[in-house]
Parts: sequence; structure tokens; C-alpha cells
Amino acid sequence: MPTITMPPSSQTKQSDYAFVSAEDARALARRLKKYKDPIPARTWWEIAQTVIPFAISWALALWALTFSYPLAFFFGLTTGVFTIRMFLLQHDVGHGALFRTARANDNFGRVLGVITLTPYYMWRKMHANHHKNLGNLDDRDIGEVHTFTVNEYRALPGWHRFAYQIYRNPVFLFGIGPVWLFFLQHRLPFGMWKNGWIFWRSAMGTNLAIGCVLAALYAYGGWAAIWLVWFPSVWVGASAGVWTFYVQHQFEEAQFDWQPNWTIHQKALHSSSQYVLPKPLMWVTANMGIHHIHHLYARIPFYRLPEALENEPLLQGAYKMTLKTSVKCIWMQLWDEDTRSMISFADERAMRRADQALAPAE
Repeated sequence: MPTITMPPSSQTKQSDYAFVSAEDARALARRLKKYKDPIPARTWWEIAQTVIPFAISWALALWALTFSYPLAFFFGLTTGVFTIRMFLLQHDVGHGALFRTARANDNFGRVLGVITLTPYYMWRKMHANHHKNLGNLDDRDIGEVHTFTVNEYRALPGWHRFAYQIYRNPVFLFGIGPVWLFFLQHRLPFGMWKNGWIFWRSAMGTNLAIGCVLAALYAYGGWAAIWLVWFPSVWVGASAGVWTFYVQHQFEEAQFDWQPNWTIHQKALHSSSQYVLPKPLMWVTANMGIHHIHHLYARIPFYRLPEALENEPLLQGAYKMTLKTSVKCIWMQLWDEDTRSMISFADERAMRRADQALAPAE
């Protein structure tokens, strides 16, 4: 039977499986291996039902430009919905999960990178680091939503605390942040300057292809085609993508640890949530709400994640959130090592005032 131990603040926890031992988490990962093989017919069906609506939405947007800018903008936003799913297809091929050969995964990923503004090899490396170091306080790499512990935050200079507060503000995280990340940061291999030519080639090749797309759009409809169709489609996809990945790791029960207490399989379970979404949104987000299983075994194609969830009862005990309850994740900004939970800046201020009140008078 799985070994389960309760955390110190277990009375406030919502996940059912509490803390699965490192050994049992590894055993779960081994069992999930049987779901890793893609089903070719299903893969192509999933691609078709993504690419075809995406292309139709793009065509409608460009057609609407000829007589109605508001309608063109509406279809630009609609295209963004399918851009989210395009990005998640790229996410899956980055894990080698959609096709049986690395070459097929990589070729498709490079094409998708032009649509999502995400250089394939550069992002694949960043995302691999995210999987490798999830919840590891000793190795917080690029590609993560940076999270300070309460003690680290209190030790920061005042200006650095203020900068972190701006960084963790929802307007920045979900409004400005996606624009910075997808439109600017992805144009150069930030943090990978010395990691090899492949990342420069990935970034520059993607930039060149994006430039060709923009030139063609400008030739067709001028700046209106770029600002009313292309920009909103990418911005919607970028913002929704950032939100989806954010809430799956920045929730109240998310667990972090310093080495040597950190273990990769445990943190896959205890630093990832299960986002229970309505079926249409599960389709748009390619089942990425079943995130704890994805982190435990990333090679599983997204369309097989529900199968794995159904057949592994222990995995049904993950921390669950809905659209409504996920909103509170916006205010999960610091990790408190004492309660082993994420807290808000307001919580930290209240804790500090309480500590000061209890401190003996000098």
C-alpha cells in the first residue's frame, strides 16, 4: 500500500493523498509508463481538430478586414483560443509525446513555434529545466515563476521587495508579463548564451519565419492585419497559457523544499495541481489541467492523461481547483516554510505585525 504521511498543517490541506512517499511516487511513475505510447490515428485527429478551426478563424479574420475592423478583431480574439491549443501541442512534442519519432516531434514543434512565437529548442530546454527542478528551492531556473520564501523576502532590500511585489502583481503577471515573455524575451536565447548554437539557431530561425508572416500580413492588410488580427490572437494565447501554467504550481498547498529533502517524483505530485475545468476548456487546454500526472510522467500524450487518471485511484487525490477557486491563486505570492504553504503579501504583513506584538519590549 502507498505510504502516506500527513504534513504539519494537514488540517488545512485539501488534497486527499496528503504526502506520498518518494518510493511510492517513483512506483506510480513506473506504472504510468504504460500510457506513454502515442496512438497515431488519435494524434492526427487531435491535430486536425486544432489546425482546421485555427485556419478557418484566421481566414475569417482576414476576410472581415475588408469590411469591418471590429469583426476582424473579434475573429482575431477567437483565433487566440486555438493558439492556446497550438501552444499545448508544441508543449507535448517538446516532451516527445505526440509522435513516435524524435524527428517528427521536432519538425512539428518548429512549425508550431512560429505560430506561438516560441522558439522550439529554446523553450524545450527551459521547460525541461522546469520539470527537472519543480519545487526545488536550491535550483530556481529560467522558465519558472520565481517564488521567494517568507524568510528570503524579509531579507531583501526594500527596493528588491518592491520589485518582487510588482512582478507578482496580477496586472504584470497576466497582462504585461505574457507580452514581455512571448513578444520580447523569446526573440533571444536569454540565459542560454553559452549553451550552444542550437538555441541561437532556434531563436533566429523562428524570428525570421515570424518576420515573413508579418510581412505577408502587412502586404495583405497593412498595419490593421497585424494589430487587429495577429497581435490579439497571440496575446490571448500567451495570457491564457501563462495563467494555466501559473495556477498549476502556485496554489496554497504547493510544496517546495531545499535539498536534500527535495525529490523529483514527490514534487511532481505535491507541487502540481489538478485543474478541474468544463469539458470545452479541457479541450482548449489539451487536458493540461491533469498536471500532476503530466509532471510525474511527461511522455504521456495529453489525450491519454484522463485514462491514466481514471485507472490510478491514488492520483485522483490531488489538490483540485475549479475556475472559481483558482482565482485565489493570484494572491499566492510567498512560500512559508513554517506552515509549508503558499501565502499572500497581506498574510506576510499580518504575520510580521503579530510577531512584533509578541516581541518583548526593550
